[in-house]
Amino acid sequence: MAPSTTKHCSSTLYFFTCRDLMNLDFAFEIMLGLFRRKYKYFLIACVLPWLLSGCMATHYLKENEKLLYRQSIKAPTGFSKEGLSDLYVKKANSKFLGLPINTLVWMYYSGLKRYNQEEYKTKRKKKEAKFDKKIAKTSSTTKKTNIAYRKQKKLDALDKKINNGNNFMQWGEPVSVFDTAAVAATEKKLTSYLQLNGYFQGKTTSKTGEFERRVGVTYTIRPGASYYYDTVLYSIPDSLVFALTKGAQSESLIKKGDRYSQAKINQERERIDLTLKDAGYFDFSREYIDFEVDTTYKSPHLIALRILIHNPDKRNYHKQFTIDSVAMTTDASIKPYGKITRQHEVFHNITFSYFTYKFSKKILTQRIFIAKDSLYSRTKTFTSQRQLANLDNFKFVNINYDTSGGRFIANIFASPLDLYSLSNEVGVTVTQGFPGPYVSLSLKKRNLFRGLEIGEINGRFGFEGVASATEDDNIYKSTEASINGSLLFPKFLFPLKERISYRYGQYNPRTKLSSGYTYSNRPEYKRGITNVSGMYTWDINQRRQFAFTAVNLNIIDSNLDPEFEQQLLDLQEEEGNNLINTFKKSFVSSMIFAFTWNPSNYGNRERNSKIIRTTLESGGTFLNFWTPDILIERKLELYQYVRLSFDFRKNIILDKSRSLAYRINSGVGISYGKNSVLPYEKNFFAGGSNSVRAWRPRRLGLGSDPPDSSANISGNGYFDYKYEKPGDVLIEGSIELRQKLFGFVSSGLFIDVGNVWTLNSTSNEDAQFAFNKFYKEFGIGTGFGLRFDFSFLLLRLDVGIKAWDPAREGSDRFVLDNLRFYKPYSKEREPVIYNIGIGYPF
Repeated sequence: MAPSTTKHCSSTLYFFTCRDLMNLDFAFEIMLGLFRRKYKYFLIACVLPWLLSGCMATHYLKENEKLLYRQSIKAPTGFSKEGLSDLYVKKANSKFLGLPINTLVWMYYSGLKRYNQEEYKTKRKKKEAKFDKKIAKTSSTTKKTNIAYRKQKKLDALDKKINNGNNFMQWGEPVSVFDTAAVAATEKKLTSYLQLNGYFQGKTTSKTGEFERRVGVTYTIRPGASYYYDTVLYSIPDSLVFALTKGAQSESLIKKGDRYSQAKINQERERIDLTLKDAGYFDFSREYIDFEVDTTYKSPHLIALRILIHNPDKRNYHKQFTIDSVAMTTDASIKPYGKITRQHEVFHNITFSYFTYKFSKKILTQRIFIAKDSLYSRTKTFTSQRQLANLDNFKFVNINYDTSGGRFIANIFASPLDLYSLSNEVGVTVTQGFPGPYVSLSLKKRNLFRGLEIGEINGRFGFEGVASATEDDNIYKSTEASINGSLLFPKFLFPLKERISYRYGQYNPRTKLSSGYTYSNRPEYKRGITNVSGMYTWDINQRRQFAFTAVNLNIIDSNLDPEFEQQLLDLQEEEGNNLINTFKKSFVSSMIFAFTWNPSNYGNRERNSKIIRTTLESGGTFLNFWTPDILIERKLELYQYVRLSFDFRKNIILDKSRSLAYRINSGVGISYGKNSVLPYEKNFFAGGSNSVRAWRPRRLGLGSDPPDSSANISGNGYFDYKYEKPGDVLIEGSIELRQKLFGFVSSGLFIDVGNVWTLNSTSNEDAQFAFNKFYKEFGIGTGFGLRFDFSFLLLRLDVGIKAWDPAREGSDRFVLDNLRFYKPYSKEREPVIYNIGIGYPF
């Protein structure tokens, strides 16, 4: 870029030229001056984006060009503007956190300055010639295929740079130049939107305002009166189709009294098409369905809608197709060894074809919902395909229908996966501490007992940094190793009648039996957990998932460091904190029911989505009736409890680069055993990279009780966070604004609120949950962060800043003005917590 020195950028603090911004010495002087100010951190946070962005987008305008700075839509009160901004023909440039800082524009032109298309074209020719030479030298077909794949991958990357520019250009965006033609086109699109949504007399006008070559456009929508359906009529000459359509009228998306909507009409066309295809009309098409709208019917603003379903030209009726036979090939695309002929066997009216028998025909027929002599159904066809694929035994499953010879035959082709698969993984993990490496190895055996079962053995070893359980400023290495084995059966292992098994096959029933051992080693303790469990899972409509763990048994063996054990004993004696009970050798048994509702594919980036997860757990239930002698003889701690958790998450798409996500997470555990505590793993904790990020992992709480009342508290009220804070009650919520910055880098601004409380503490009222005060005891944190999306991994760095600390005295709880970004664990001021995580926090 070669800007003129006569064009200047400004902030409220300094005036300087764009060329000066590229001068590092000048930038250093600015930063040094800011450091001398009283509010240096605030000023740096405000000015630094200007230093990074170069200038506002007006700097890159040519002569006589103006910047499309802002667009807005005005509409009458009550008129929904949701999605209307997507109709802008030309978009304004993205702004950094809503500020007049066009970082992406600066990035685009910085890349353009260094971009030479001819260099990439030359590089592409050389790369192509190099790979062609390698391919010519090798005689191995496999090697040629691998080289050709690598060649295409390299060339695709270069083609992208030839067509779209270098990385900076692809991550950035060119300046958005104001164009009156684009404004007129946007007016037309908004007016068309009104007419497609029942405002047939609607109009859109625009008004522009200009300030220093920046133009703002305001579109004013005048929808006028809306038109409503008064009558819905049907014109269907085929009597059977008419009966089916009228019979399903209660499911219609178009009701008398609804406002006209073209989108709803399109959806209704799809619904009628599916209804008829599920009733056997295999060759029915949406093109047979028409809608006629009469706006002159009766009185103004009322509509008569006529739904027409035409007959085919070749015949004067629509044909229902009945399935004559069903055939399944279980080893499609497999080439046999030797002179093996394909065998055919009929089971439950399905003809199975294979070279070598492998799979249970009983299980397969439970996942096939199309049957001989039944009408064709598109829904049952797709459900069969999906449920067969869910067995994780086939590479692909295709279902097609043969109509030749006057017959209607359903053919199912499935290609099996390898019976054995070995996988290994090396990566980075983080739970509530700091990232650490891990390695895992997994061996899977499919169709273990010829009933499409899956057996799996996996081992894992890794370590990560965790906050010390007894110190406030130390990070220790936590080592964890585990080995697990599991058996997955594609059915309920339960004495069910055969007809019931076939009925529930559509819900993808599974039974998982597993056993494993996990070993953890931390400076304060060593812990081993032996687990045995049996779980049933099933799905409904791909949106609702259920899991019932009928048996979950854990034997826990802990060895405590003597110093740590003494500290826990002192903590119990002096403050009534029963944390030591959670480290005793123990036996934990439970039954767990879990439900997940995911109606809109939570986490997708195209539309709003939400998810609900809830879990109900009953621990030590059978101990109410019988306690095995072996548990008593070994002096194992026994637990009886009920635990409920609820987690709600929602992601709202604001525009192509921004989204707003929020979460409400809560839980309660009630112990009714003799020890009056929950098992360690069943406690609730607050604080950490996936919780309230301004507190260290598991250190927020309990209630308004100070973390360690016996510690020396400095004059500003900083506390010594020595111990984890397990609680019986958890309430927390988070809201986060996420914005894409460039390429694979996004930012986040967040506010976290939460705390944990106890239900059983009689000696410490500050730690106990009470309805008349819990809402006053929330810890509040805020902060910002960066997310690096590498497609295979999302790495997250969050900076959590305390704003409200419930452990302080009432007048001192606001601590946001007491922060600093260096020496995060210093006792002189409230710490700023740096969190590193994998994936989004929620």
